[in-house]
Amino acid sequence: MPRPRSLTPTAIATAALAVIDRDGLSALTMRAVAKELHMATMSLYRYVSTRDELELLVVDLVLADIDISLPPSKDWRTRVTILLDRMRAAISAHSAVVPLVPRHRKSSPATLRWMNTMLSVLADAGFAGRDQVIAQRTVVAYLLGFLENEHYASISGAATAAIAQLPTTDYPFLIQTAALAHTMSADDEFRGGVEIVLRGLQP
Repeated sequence: MPRPRSLTPTAIATAALAVIDRDGLSALTMRAVAKELHMATMSLYRYVSTRDELELLVVDLVLADIDISLPPSKDWRTRVTILLDRMRAAISAHSAVVPLVPRHRKSSPATLRWMNTMLSVLADAGFAGRDQVIAQRTVVAYLLGFLENEHYASISGAATAAIAQLPTTDYPFLIQTAALAHTMSADDEFRGGVEIVLRGLQP
C-alpha cells in the first residue's frame, strides 16, 4: 500500500479512534490503524513507534476540543461542575477510550490544560498548598471512578438488575440499593456524586 505524502498526528489519532469506536479498544493495533489509513504497517512506525504513543494521540484527540472557558460570575462549585461535565461528555462520546484516560492523563496536553484550569478554579476559591492538591486529586478521582463505573458496570445495566434479584435474606441492603439504582440514570448518579464530593470540600 502506498504511503501518504504526509501524515499528521491528528490523522493518525482519527484513524485509531475510528478503529476503537468500531471494534473496541482491544482491536487497537498498529496493523489495524495502518489498514484504516490505507498504508503498510511498517510505514506507520515512521510516525509512531509504540502503542503507548498511539494511545496518547487518541486521548488528546478525544479531549482536544473541551471548552475550558468559564463564566467568572459563577461560584467555584458551579465552575468545577462545568469542567467535570465537559470532560465527562467528551469521554463518554467515545466510551471505549475510558481505560486510556487514567493511563495517559498526565501526558496528554489536552488533559493538562483541563487540570490547570481546574486548579485555577480551586485557587480562586481559596484552596492552597496541601488542601489544593488533595481537592484537585479528589475531584479527578471521582471523575475517573465514575467513568470506569459507567463503562464497566452501568448503574442501569444488566448487572445491577441481576443483583436486585439475589436472595433477600443474604443481601438485604445490597438488593434494596440495586433495585433503586436500576431506576436511576447515569446523569442522576454523576450529578448526585459531584454534589456530595463538592459539599465535602472546604477551602
